[in-house]
Amino acid sequence: MTATVRVVLPSHLRTLAKLSGDVHLDVDGDVTARTVLDALERSYPTLRGTIRDQVTGQRRPFIRLFACEQDLSHESPDAGLPAAVVAGAEPLLIVGAMAGG
Repeated sequence: MTATVRVVLPSHLRTLAKLSGDVHLDVDGDVTARTVLDALERSYPTLRGTIRDQVTGQRRPFIRLFACEQDLSHESPDAGLPAAVVAGAEPLLIVGAMAGG
């Protein structure tokens, strides 16, 4: 099964990847954060290492993943994404976290 997943990137990553809008990715098999990010990095190699560490594959600390008004950042990267994301009705949002005091 192939799903087309819509991904919304922050502006600095869109600039790096030379994108002007959302990304539509074809994902084969299970649709998880890992498989979506794998497809994103395959399609846009300049994004490798910006969302996940290239060696460990772990999400970078100041990057968050959201879908269907849920923070998925601390879920297993192999957990299935919500059905609305798989169906293309809702996007997977990749957001740069804010810090400060």
